[in-house]
Amino acid sequence: MQEIWSQIDTWLGINAPEILDLLQPGASDDEISKLEDFLSVQFPEDIRSSYRIHNGQSSYDHGFIIDGWELLSLERIRDEWTVWKQLLDDGTFQDEYGQDQGSEAVPAICNVWWSPKWIPLTYNGSGDHHCLDLNPAESGTVGQIITMWHDDPIREIVAPSFCDWFQQYADSLESG
Repeated sequence: MQEIWSQIDTWLGINAPEILDLLQPGASDDEISKLEDFLSVQFPEDIRSSYRIHNGQSSYDHGFIIDGWELLSLERIRDEWTVWKQLLDDGTFQDEYGQDQGSEAVPAICNVWWSPKWIPLTYNGSGDHHCLDLNPAESGTVGQIITMWHDDPIREIVAPSFCDWFQQYADSLESG
């Protein structure tokens, strides 16, 4: 992750220093562990490594890091996850028979509207996220990155892992 972040930081420093300034210093292992405990999950090492380098961005009021998306800090992950968990607990995603209304997920993603094992990593200001999927369907991969739209049932895989996703982003910056 260090090489990928160096690639991103270098590009941002040259082409968008105001966006680079939004990146926060890294989080401690204790801060990462506290969030894992709160969410009852274990992050893959690439996520932990990334958050040790940069703890997301400080604000989305002044720009977005990833193609129009806020890169969530650990605190913002907790905030966004809590919103979705409350909606789940309130039965918001159930049909008239008390069943999860499901989604239009590709086969590698569980067919639910939202899962507590989908950890939001980005936010677009409208309730949508890229999520770390820690509970994939049988043909999926733990740690895949998926889309989660607040008002659209489509769920797709963006990358097989956080590392792959971030490498794609870094490469896209350099290629224009």
